[in-house]
Amino acid sequence: MRRGDVRIALLIALLDRPAHGYELIQAIEAKAGGRWRPSPGAVYPALQLLVDQGLITSAEHDGKRVFEITDAGRTEADERIATHGYPWDESKSEHGDLRLAVRDLHLAAKQVGITGSPEAVTQAVAIVTEERKALYRLLAE
Repeated sequence: MRRGDVRIALLIALLDRPAHGYELIQAIEAKAGGRWRPSPGAVYPALQLLVDQGLITSAEHDGKRVFEITDAGRTEADERIATHGYPWDESKSEHGDLRLAVRDLHLAAKQVGITGSPEAVTQAVAIVTEERKALYRLLAE
């Protein structure tokens, strides 16, 4: 994703309904098909910027800060969609598929590390090492 995409992605995601920060992170990840999950460190400052710009509002509901798009925010989001499409669509590339595969590999390896026996961890290291070498062989071709 390019710089600034988090801000506009949040604004567009709020077109669906008001939400708190974690819900927005999940919504963007779902809309991107798992290829993009903005970090809280990027999301919360962007939300505050949108509030400061008058494009969204925030209020406390059940102990959570819930954000809602304003009319000005709706106008900006609609204009962005009309001119550039959705920011999560830009991540739909062959490289996006590779990122998703690497993320899934990382999650599987992490799970083996957490719950696997010492023998399973040793086998996982061998598997990952061999596949890393296979990727380098692919580049050499």
